[in-house]
Amino acid sequence: MNMNKRIIECVPNISEGRDIQKINEIARQVETVEGVKLLDVDPGKATNRTVITFVGDPEAVTEAAFRLIQKAKELIDMRFHSGEHPRFGATDVCPLVPVSGISMEETVVYARKLGERVGKELNIPVYLYENAATEEKRRNLANVRKGEYEGLKEKLTDPAWQPDFGPSEWNEEIARSGAVAIGARDFLVAYNINLNTTSTRRANAIAFDIREAGRVKRKGNPLTGEIVRDDQGNPVRIPGKFKGVKGIGWYIEEYGIAQVSYNITNIKNAPVHLVFDETVKAADKRGVRVTGSEIVGLVPKKVIMDAADYFLRKQQRSLGISEKEKIKIAVKSLGLDDLKPFKPEEKIIEYMLEDNSTKRLVDRTLEDFSSETASESPAPGGGSVSAYIGALGAALGTMVANLSAHKRGWDERWEFFSGWAVKGENYRRQLMQLIDEDTLAFNRILAAYRLPKKTVEEIERRQQAIEEATLYATRVPLKVMQISKAAMEVPEAMAKEGLQASISDAAVGAMALRTGAYGAYFNVLINAGQLKNRQTSGELIDEAEKILKEIIQKEQEIIAFVKSKMQG
Repeated sequence: MNMNKRIIECVPNISEGRDIQKINEIARQVETVEGVKLLDVDPGKATNRTVITFVGDPEAVTEAAFRLIQKAKELIDMRFHSGEHPRFGATDVCPLVPVSGISMEETVVYARKLGERVGKELNIPVYLYENAATEEKRRNLANVRKGEYEGLKEKLTDPAWQPDFGPSEWNEEIARSGAVAIGARDFLVAYNINLNTTSTRRANAIAFDIREAGRVKRKGNPLTGEIVRDDQGNPVRIPGKFKGVKGIGWYIEEYGIAQVSYNITNIKNAPVHLVFDETVKAADKRGVRVTGSEIVGLVPKKVIMDAADYFLRKQQRSLGISEKEKIKIAVKSLGLDDLKPFKPEEKIIEYMLEDNSTKRLVDRTLEDFSSETASESPAPGGGSVSAYIGALGAALGTMVANLSAHKRGWDERWEFFSGWAVKGENYRRQLMQLIDEDTLAFNRILAAYRLPKKTVEEIERRQQAIEEATLYATRVPLKVMQISKAAMEVPEAMAKEGLQASISDAAVGAMALRTGAYGAYFNVLINAGQLKNRQTSGELIDEAEKILKEIIQKEQEIIAFVKSKMQG
């Protein structure tokens, strides 16, 4: 998966939880948009409400949200709705949640654009809430929805509660649709921590230490003493450890244990790994042991990666290891496999979005990759092999950094080497991604040549497609060269500063990076030579020549240094 891919989650709540046919038809709108994946449809009969969850590219997600809101307006008549949950519209709330590659500020822009479109094109009153709110009093959803559907007609007449978008005068259309709250909020993680006790009371006591609401202050005995009240007669509360955390203790009959159950609404201020560690401390004070934990539903990959980095730092271990190894560290450190296996492909949002319909080259074994390369198929070819050789070069530099970070007697330098390992791992992953990208680029050229060419228009379209595909196929190996050149800093630094017993590995890393860049250079030449735009062709070749000269020089410097150290 492209690590820079922007992903947001959308969790609309519709005011229908009993008519499965209507629910499915509304949820089906999400799947009509390419680039969006429907993750969950969770209806509730008592609440007469369904929570729908989908993720994808921001533009695609907002388009899917619009279509869902449109279909909900068509199928749900709020004049006949009743249920236990507060609500004021057919699509009651529609939050957008940044998952990866996108900031909250950017997500707010998408939420407001969606709100404007819903108000203008669907004639539904739109209130912006949470981070998308236009004023402080509208941040809280409870304020926005106060009075619910039954009070909406009066609310629309209040100058202080005019909708942010859409009509503000009550009519039959609004009577059917109600209003919608559209917002941008942080990701909510449902997180349970397992205890070696059956005591709900002790689990609650631990939860009170951690959650934002804390516990009621009492005189004397903290459990049975008289409640301390303020001047207005309200109970005084002792706040818990983290803001943005709700928590309660309960007993799980299925497993025969008590758990502390958290809803973490601000993973930036209350990361899962810190909530876990503080819960361990709170449990230990009461003679209770934490045995593990579980994540309910899905999480962004960052939650798991941050946890891995946290525990690696505590151990003074290098952070420059593979994503797969980091997941193992996080799972074992948090005990996520305590009650049942933790399957990353089913729990991490980014993995759920991956297209596994075709096997990538990087997923093949070494034997399969070499066999595929040796076959009569022209792809994978020299471009993909060059990217792989470069990735191996970056990996060797990273290996030396990791070995150096763990060397006995160098404890005070572990962070220095960890930083280099992180750099090396980043270069390695970028080059690994380019293995498949080079093959895809070649396939795009083949597809362009297969386009029809019977009419003048078809010939022009075909020629344009060939030119664009060839340009793309030139830029991919050029990118291999650029990254390989940048990655040279890792084996160079490790040859000079790293474990001297592995100095030869740093040299081989430099040689592999040079070889990968040299191979990519020939791919630039052959593809650029096919471009009709000679100016662009010349510029690309010139840049490739410059990079090749620099990387050869750098390799020679590293080899000369390594030789001098080994011979000295």
